[in-house]
Amino acid sequence: MHQIFSVDSPLMSALTRVGDCICLSVLWVVFSLPIFTMGPATAALYAAAYHTIRMDEGRLWQRFWGTFREEFKRAALVGLISLGLMALLTVDVFVFRGINLSGEPLGWLYYVALFIWCAALTWTIYMAAYTARFTGSVRETLKFGYLLILLHPLRALTVLLIALGGLAVILMVPFLLLALPGAGMLLCTFPLEKVFQAHLRPEDRIQVITESEDPNDDQ
Repeated sequence: MHQIFSVDSPLMSALTRVGDCICLSVLWVVFSLPIFTMGPATAALYAAAYHTIRMDEGRLWQRFWGTFREEFKRAALVGLISLGLMALLTVDVFVFRGINLSGEPLGWLYYVALFIWCAALTWTIYMAAYTARFTGSVRETLKFGYLLILLHPLRALTVLLIALGGLAVILMVPFLLLALPGAGMLLCTFPLEKVFQAHLRPEDRIQVITESEDPNDDQ
């Protein structure tokens, strides 16, 4: 019994990660409230989920705040672009859904709009992750987010299913918004990091491994 509740036991490790996911989700919600900061907050969400929760590197707040601050300009611009696109596509989905339910000939466009909405959601997550993990311009972030989806469609589908599952649960139980974003992004790190590793240059791969092994990295 003592071993079960020891600090290094699998149970306590799992409970610690659950607590970290809740704290990270609250941080993401709070820092996303001005809306235009949702991009930097989402990039920080990915960085903290990967480095702190998954890799046990540094402290949660330091990683979140460091990424939020350092990537603010690029992530904010990328976030505003993706938010505008998602807002427009969401309106299209509801409009064409109404047309589809009324039996109009153009009702099939609802499924096209829904497909594009799902693709845009996946692209948004990819860009946030790319911003958190790599440097580059806004244009490069937009481009590589799109290209990586095309090059790895099955992994992109996995990311989409995680996101849709989380959204469905939050719509049914709204207060889980304070817990699921961190957990969902943590799950997304598994397919996304495999995508990133597949396209790293040898020198970049060495740098990533070195950073992951650095116990003093608290950013």
